[in-house]
Amino acid sequence: MSEPVYIIGIDLGTTNSIVAYTDAAIEKGEAPDIRVFDIPQIVSPHTIEKRNILPSFLYLPGASEAADGAFDLPWSTKDLIIVGEYARSRGAEVPQRVIASAKSWLCNTSVDRNKPILPWEAPQDIKKISPVEATAAILSFIRNAWNHEMAADDSSLAMENQITYLTVPASFDAVARELTVQAADLAGLSNITLLEEPQAAFYSWIEVSGDSWRDAVEKDDLVIICDVGGGTTDFSLIRVSEDGGELALERTAVGDHLLVGGDNMDLALAYFINNKMSQAGTRLDTWQIRGLVHGCRNAKERIYSNPDVKSHPVTILGRGSSLIGGTMKTELTGENIESVLLDGFFPKCAPTEKPLARQRAGLQEAGLVYASDPAVTRHMAAFLNRQTPGEDSSGAMPTAVLFNGGVMKAKTIRARIKEVLASWTANGSAIREINTENYDLAVARGAAYYGHARRGYGIRIRGGLNKSYYIGIAAAMPAVPGMPAPVKALCVAPFGMEEGTDTNLTAREFVLVVGEPVRFEFFGSTIRKDDPIGTVIEDWHEEIEEITTLETTLDGPPGTSVPVTIEVRATEIGTLEIWCVSVEDGTRWRLEFNVREQV
Repeated sequence: MSEPVYIIGIDLGTTNSIVAYTDAAIEKGEAPDIRVFDIPQIVSPHTIEKRNILPSFLYLPGASEAADGAFDLPWSTKDLIIVGEYARSRGAEVPQRVIASAKSWLCNTSVDRNKPILPWEAPQDIKKISPVEATAAILSFIRNAWNHEMAADDSSLAMENQITYLTVPASFDAVARELTVQAADLAGLSNITLLEEPQAAFYSWIEVSGDSWRDAVEKDDLVIICDVGGGTTDFSLIRVSEDGGELALERTAVGDHLLVGGDNMDLALAYFINNKMSQAGTRLDTWQIRGLVHGCRNAKERIYSNPDVKSHPVTILGRGSSLIGGTMKTELTGENIESVLLDGFFPKCAPTEKPLARQRAGLQEAGLVYASDPAVTRHMAAFLNRQTPGEDSSGAMPTAVLFNGGVMKAKTIRARIKEVLASWTANGSAIREINTENYDLAVARGAAYYGHARRGYGIRIRGGLNKSYYIGIAAAMPAVPGMPAPVKALCVAPFGMEEGTDTNLTAREFVLVVGEPVRFEFFGSTIRKDDPIGTVIEDWHEEIEEITTLETTLDGPPGTSVPVTIEVRATEIGTLEIWCVSVEDGTRWRLEFNVREQV
């Protein structure tokens, strides 16, 4: 196979997906020419337009809708799933046929992410697909669009033949990363590497700044990346140090996976409008509110994207019932958005505050597990406090901030976050903002730049694994009636373990049960960053969290106990492999994070 021509960065976003690319062959010291790929997509029946943003929405049309070829694509006339702008716009009209936030479902441990469950709560006559399949459908659309536009006359230019980097939230655990790789493979992209989105945003800033990036930061700076996107909030810390007289960058901390972002804000705006209409004597039903959420999303994005737009209309479809006789129109203004979002999602708070923990209901609807407290600033305070447990939080106080995500287009939100950060410093000093060029395109562009940095042609951020990982080990103790054997957490992969490296726990043997159903418990921690491999934790008290429970039967004679050691590899593509190796004959068993997920 010929050498790749392009390095491609794909920002697989919760709300929007973007593709950037650059030539793979450049001279050392030459700045890469990074371009954004315009993606052809259906914007209305029989109409296709090229746009640099592909909304991450899927629409499942009825048979009658697609009968006249209204949704035929240049590369296919048989697609049963519409991806992009038209899918998003249909969300306000036919929400039960639209899949949104597919990426958020990939990290939802309360469901089997390989089972057909989306669209969530859709009627039985609509054929559902799994979160992995939904993600694969978006990636497959991107691949087909690229190949149609860029490789029609030369198959060597096909996306699957290029160097491709796919971004994921920094807080994605090993299971979510494995599922992302699985989705990419289903889409025909088997040769991809994962990159954390906050790091990609930082790489984009370096690329745009050129050599002048060194003038914006200095030794001992601590930069917080505040990434608030459509479905998630991501925090990362990057420490600026010095190595051989040159500035060096290291990602030193990653926050928890928080399902709070633009989706929550759209819902808040929808309820704001619903309350106004209720006070005026008009009631909306659940179906209409779901459509209203999509309408509020469109209005918010329109106002945030264009400062000259002060308001945007919102349409609510009637149901032909006594509730609402016909279509109604209202509007959202910029003032409405700020009044709802600023104090609700970005309140002023003390540096020691924690997210509010509300008492949970005994019965809850299944679905996405959103953060119980929508206050991004309180989550940020808790994240910084965890970096210096038991000490003054100023020890982890950032000196600069880089914003990313569509929500950060709003100057008022950025100003509020900087105001809150400044209030946490010892002398109330202002926090420097590291300016990014485009909050929508930065991650994809940064991923393309990273491709050159990884080949030695640019600045690298030292990072590695975003958590410390542990396996549950049953304690060896006499059986006690009514009390299961306590489970200890064995560290098998330390925080910061670099991709492409191995670490082996050969000094201690364990017993692996093969040939019968067994379960493995996997844990992770963003707090315990200093545990070396082999550390056994008996009491972790909220410092370690369960990631997943696997139930499987490993090959071997039934009921056999095999003495094993453990080998771990952080792969080049950004995933984690854990192997149990027989001490007696070297037989190897791979513990796959997604063999079967406990629900």
